[in-house]
Amino acid sequence: MFLRSNARAEGLDYHGRPLQADYVAAFDGDRVVAVAAHCWNGMILVQAPVQLDTVVRAAVERSRRPVRGISGPAAQVDAVRRALGLEHRPAPKHGQEELFALDLHDLVVPAPLADGRWSCRHPRDVELDLVTDWRVAFYHEALHRPDAPGLRDEAAEDVRLIHERRMDWLLTDGDRPVAYAAFNARLPDIVQIGGVWTPPALRGQGYGRTVVVGSLRDARNDGVTRAVLFAEREDAKRAYRGIGFRVVGEFGLVLFS
Repeated sequence: MFLRSNARAEGLDYHGRPLQADYVAAFDGDRVVAVAAHCWNGMILVQAPVQLDTVVRAAVERSRRPVRGISGPAAQVDAVRRALGLEHRPAPKHGQEELFALDLHDLVVPAPLADGRWSCRHPRDVELDLVTDWRVAFYHEALHRPDAPGLRDEAAEDVRLIHERRMDWLLTDGDRPVAYAAFNARLPDIVQIGGVWTPPALRGQGYGRTVVVGSLRDARNDGVTRAVLFAEREDAKRAYRGIGFRVVGEFGLVLFS
């Protein structure tokens, strides 16, 4: 999803803009059989069941940028670390997460959203400072990012890019914002959920799963038929199963120090 969505949004040429990458592919005749991309933010994206070493090394050699992380199928992420000699480089965030998928016809809508007690909408511009605060908290908890100079600026830029593309949603209970969700990849028929956040004091009330449902209900109204996401925490997995998601594979994510 990251590979396809980013390429669709910004093309295959690299000029240093967000969502762009240096792409390398392996071919069998006219058929693409492996792809690696070294992105503007230092992440390596990989989908390479064959010739992984070749495409990954070529992408890094082409980009000449530092590697900040790796994402893709779990076994391939481990193979990328070995191919680049990064097995022992410190990585606060590393491991396997379960990959979930959902046919949006099977989306389960929680009662408070269905009957209008809670509302789900795009954040307003004046709410982006709050969303940025939540994004920083998400970096700390979910991605194990330590406090560092520039972290909030990075979060604010992420929030701005997502907001400009109208891929962000805020759940409100009355007038109070209570949860946030975004699409971190989008195609005409499928979306990928990411960055879901409920402040710790508001958890356990169904807000997190409901903001996800609200975002997916809007996507379904726009013709999207399928959604995917990946999750590590058991409480999040239970919540996603409760709205119809089912496990379809394993996703690997590594973020280096």
